[in-house]
Amino acid sequence: MATAAFDPGGLTARLTLEAPLESPDGQGGANRTWSAVASLWARIEPVTALAGEEAGGGRVTITHAIWMRHRGDVSSGMRLVKGGRVFVVETAHDPDESGRYLLCRCREEGR
Repeated sequence: MATAAFDPGGLTARLTLEAPLESPDGQGGANRTWSAVASLWARIEPVTALAGEEAGGGRVTITHAIWMRHRGDVSSGMRLVKGGRVFVVETAHDPDESGRYLLCRCREEGR
């Protein structure tokens, strides 16, 4: 299998990887908070922007491909944060199975 043609100098975005923490809310549900796991360098590539309607209002869903150095602790449900921007990890995989990079498909929240 060919290795991913990727310039590591393109990892210019500083992101914080966060994992969800859930605690009981006393009423049978849970409160979700976020805990920082790591600070890392990544490359953010916009992929799609889809306009839709939700509850009578407009909503845009933006997806991104986020590249980073390989980590074994990234999974769907985690999120990456850059300033006020939040990217929810939907999938994470090694694109060429070389153990060098990790490609996360993410959905940006709040846009």
